[in-house]
Amino acid sequence: MSLKTNCRVFLNTLWEVFVSSLPLAAIMIIVCGFVAPMESWSDYIKLSVGYVCVVLGQAIFLQSLNASILPIGKLIGSSLIQLKKPAFILFFGFLFGLLATVAEPALTVLARQANMILPVVNETVFIWIMGAGIGVMVGFALFRMMKDLNIRIVFALLYAVVFAVVFFVPEEFVALAFDGSGATTGDVSVPFILALGMGVSVTMSKTKSNDDTFGIIGLASVGPILALFIYGIVLKLIGGGSLPPAGTYDPGAVENIAEILLSNLKGVALALLPVLLAFLPFQIFLIRLPRRDFVRMMLGAGVVYIGLLIFLFGIDYGFAFAGKYIGEIFLDSARPAWFKWLLLPVGFILGAAITLSEPAVAVLAEQLEEITNGHIQKRAIRFTLALGIGFAALLSMVKILTQINILWFLVPLYLLALVMMRYTPKLFVGLAFDSGGVTGGALTSAFLTPLTLGMAQAVAATAGAKAQSVLTNGFGMIAFISVTPLIAVQMLGILYENRMKKERSRAQITEEELHALETLAALSAPSASAGEPGTAADLSVKENQNVE
Repeated sequence: MSLKTNCRVFLNTLWEVFVSSLPLAAIMIIVCGFVAPMESWSDYIKLSVGYVCVVLGQAIFLQSLNASILPIGKLIGSSLIQLKKPAFILFFGFLFGLLATVAEPALTVLARQANMILPVVNETVFIWIMGAGIGVMVGFALFRMMKDLNIRIVFALLYAVVFAVVFFVPEEFVALAFDGSGATTGDVSVPFILALGMGVSVTMSKTKSNDDTFGIIGLASVGPILALFIYGIVLKLIGGGSLPPAGTYDPGAVENIAEILLSNLKGVALALLPVLLAFLPFQIFLIRLPRRDFVRMMLGAGVVYIGLLIFLFGIDYGFAFAGKYIGEIFLDSARPAWFKWLLLPVGFILGAAITLSEPAVAVLAEQLEEITNGHIQKRAIRFTLALGIGFAALLSMVKILTQINILWFLVPLYLLALVMMRYTPKLFVGLAFDSGGVTGGALTSAFLTPLTLGMAQAVAATAGAKAQSVLTNGFGMIAFISVTPLIAVQMLGILYENRMKKERSRAQITEEELHALETLAALSAPSASAGEPGTAADLSVKENQNVE
């Protein structure tokens, strides 16, 4: 593409990211500008710089992603099938699921947040463990496709294992693990995983329908939950049966720009380099891109690196600070007791508004409209998901304010989702669980999670000895946002199935009526051949006589 075309595409991407961030900007302006003004102009400068960097960094990241990382994923996904042997496909499915995940910006943000509160959690180890969880489940998802295992049974068994293991997991890691499930499937990992899944589904399924196309993201999302469960159990055993007390969450502690940038240089490099290095053998032996295209792809990866640096800087410098400030200000002891409950409508509005403007949700809605041949319109889909995720954000606020264990919310919601599978068309089952894996993106981790962590910290300061740790009470927002689409999309699938049954029933009635008319016509045929008066045959004779 020419420079002019590239600039036009980048401006379009920048505009989409800006629009998707407007709900957050509106909340920040209302709260920080009118409800609870900040103490100094330097805070407003931090907030503004952070916001600009998050929007600009994400736009650069997404634009360069389309020019480098995404084509790499598609090329690998198509060439992977050339290996033919299932063992190789499963191995590389694991490898690229792992490598694509460690480059996720949302996962990097989540790891940093967890380390800040509980230093025993190593950021690098955290990221690679979550990536390994994704990798294992991607390999299993490809195996399921090849063996044509029933997706309903697979999901039911996996979540039965999850909720059986959860009783042995330290309390601090339960909500964190479910949040990690949503944070690991985003702008980088989803295209890679979908490319692998689509390639295997199309190439190896000879007689399968589109029903097996979806579900790979949903299966992959289970991996990080179990991986972090195991990590939490291991840390507890290493600590002699207990974890050290959680510290405070203070994203505004580091204000030196150079210090923030230097701290991100290494982490972003470690995230991207493995993907690029793993691509080289495929380029040399299978893909063999022209040198010009290969160089352009590598340069695009360099721009991805720059975009991630700017994005993470914006989060560290101002965005996370703003989220924490809003979360704490509603629980300020100087305000009336009822004031904190205003967080419920704020959470609902944020969840719903972000969903309506989220590009990934728009893509999902278009897919559903296309699959259902317009019977379920994308406007209805987005509105349904917006209400569901708004309700999920509200539930997250309730959990924090009341300090109720997150399992009292998640177990019934997941149980409902699993029961609904019995009545949901197979296609919508996989699509529902896929949608749950893509709703918790980078902006959610960048803003809503700091907001809930700030709330949890304020609750802990006022609750005294009865207070839950910030790690236990603060996480969970992404978990709620990830489970709601499972129910919403399946509900749409059930409605779609019922509508199609009614249309088929009406079509059947029409066919029966037509058949009855044909039968009557056939019964009248013998009479007509006998030439009875008034029959068609009689009229035909009269007409012939008149002609003569």
